[in-house]
Amino acid sequence: MMKWLKTNWFYLVVLVIALALPLVITNRYYSQVITMSLLFAIGALSLNLILGFTGQMSLAHGAFFAIGAYGVAILTYTLGWNFWLALPSSALLAAFIGFLVGMPALRTRGSYFAITTMCLGEIIYLIAGNWMELTGGHNGIVGIPVPSPIAVPGVLEITFQSQASQYYLVLFFLLLTVFVMHRLTKSLRGMTFLATALNEDLSEAVGINTFRTKLLSFIVANFFAALAGGIYASLIGSISPSVASLTMTFNFLMFVLLGGITTLAGPIIGAFIIPILLEYLQFLQDYQMILFGFLLIVVIIYFPTGFMGLYAKVRDKIKKSKVGA
Repeated sequence: MMKWLKTNWFYLVVLVIALALPLVITNRYYSQVITMSLLFAIGALSLNLILGFTGQMSLAHGAFFAIGAYGVAILTYTLGWNFWLALPSSALLAAFIGFLVGMPALRTRGSYFAITTMCLGEIIYLIAGNWMELTGGHNGIVGIPVPSPIAVPGVLEITFQSQASQYYLVLFFLLLTVFVMHRLTKSLRGMTFLATALNEDLSEAVGINTFRTKLLSFIVANFFAALAGGIYASLIGSISPSVASLTMTFNFLMFVLLGGITTLAGPIIGAFIIPILLEYLQFLQDYQMILFGFLLIVVIIYFPTGFMGLYAKVRDKIKKSKVGA
């Protein structure tokens, strides 16, 4: 037990801070920004699975986020479903669409796959903006109910009306996502993901079914992207076709690349730093993309593994200096 605590003390401290955060930060605006950062971290982690661990550039991630958002909105607001049925149903729908799209798309490689997924994203964006009867067109859907209460018979009923309860809801799903991604990437299957990303031809030569590996990664990534989208729609209360735009995909891409690709902590860090920077740089709104484009170039050239790579380099230098001393 003591050995486990010594190894994982940092993660326990982070968990305690995360649990105590709503008690410390009572400002509604800051609380909302933090909750959205947790939510975007789920989407970033899912993109990291297909991009970082499997080496496939999917430009339809925002579109699958939108499938989850519109799925929950339509099922709960239009059809009156319970949120806890609508959320997994929407995520499974996104995974199924990912399967149908991935079957032909993942037989291509490199830029061809990226272009194919970008076209899919544009198709979903056009559907969201023009199918008035289903999606409300560019007006979107307004009045989406918050997540349904969870009743514990004879004990209590957990509701999600307050910002603190919504924060803990998103935190739960983020921890669930981290747990699944950790178990998946550290498993034998996860090793085949990395092998496919590093050298697809060599992986096939040693007996790895790279197509099946990429398809599984794509399906799982889309499932969790839609999960984040469904929670987003329910917490925000309204959605529009902008959730399916290429800008949403670009944001997730920025979170992953700047935070640290092929790491679990990197996308979470990126999903926190970038939105907070955007909030503080609103006066530079016309130049934000230029600023982040410059930052992205610097990171790709000097720190290819993002903020986590920079942290690892500093940590190794400190260790070497201690050993030298």
